[in-house]
Amino acid sequence: MSLALIFAGQGAQKVGMGKSLYDGSAAARALYDEANTVLGWDLKQISFEGPELELTQTKACQSALFVHGLAVIAALRERNKLPEVKFAMGLSLGEVTALTVAGVFDFATGLKVVAERGRLMQLACEKTVGGMAAVIGEERAAVAELCREFDIEAANFNAPGQIIISGDKARVEAAVAAAKARGMKKVVPLNVAGAYHSRLMEPARAEFAAYLATVSFNRPRFTVFSNTTGQVVTEPAQIREALVRQVVSSVLWEDCMRNCAAAGATEFWECGPGGVLAGLARRTEKSWVVKSLAEFNDLPA
Repeated sequence: MSLALIFAGQGAQKVGMGKSLYDGSAAARALYDEANTVLGWDLKQISFEGPELELTQTKACQSALFVHGLAVIAALRERNKLPEVKFAMGLSLGEVTALTVAGVFDFATGLKVVAERGRLMQLACEKTVGGMAAVIGEERAAVAELCREFDIEAANFNAPGQIIISGDKARVEAAVAAAKARGMKKVVPLNVAGAYHSRLMEPARAEFAAYLATVSFNRPRFTVFSNTTGQVVTEPAQIREALVRQVVSSVLWEDCMRNCAAAGATEFWECGPGGVLAGLARRTEKSWVVKSLAEFNDLPA
């Protein structure tokens, strides 16, 4: 087996996630306890008990998903059930999780990076009126033309026929109406706090760049793919630049998955709640072997 680890992004969170890992694994429990100390607020309570409204906030859910993904890895290692990892990648914030597993940061540093990213994106959401919508069943070229016409952006290329558009809320709403009028079969507004991966996140990008300039990066121990290009990133300066650009650029998730498979990955393990990435993988290529590991009972015996 040539194993690739994949890590969830914002939207996959759900109240209760990680509780069974905390209860069943001493290694996972240690990470959650350390996270509370690093953050200075009770991540455990918000993850395990909610309320959902608080967990869904960008500044909370990004940290919660990061810790959850790493808790899955810690529990696997504790049980000697994690084979040699050849590749890793993550959707949006999940890229920081992947980089942390690859040794680019230690746990505390990676958590601080995610927390600051989430805080800055939350502020950008509060300063703007943004929206997003999912366009299902259309080619990239048709969606790109729609975005050009309404001066918005394609935020996520998640799988064939699943593209997310993002930008000023009124413009996104106009694009949704026009798309439906033109016969695009399924265009669904998303219930989100802002326009992620669009120019409306520029204030967050600029401040995140300044923050990351103070953070030390190591070379990854195994191959990591970047959302911004779908290609491999190896050098610390290149990784830092990609993380900054990712805040405002399209997430090329389908490209990451296809390029990882082409590089030799034979099995993908999704470390995160909800099975979202497994669903995208099935939509992209049904022959791929994908396992979803979210809670203690999901781990190999």
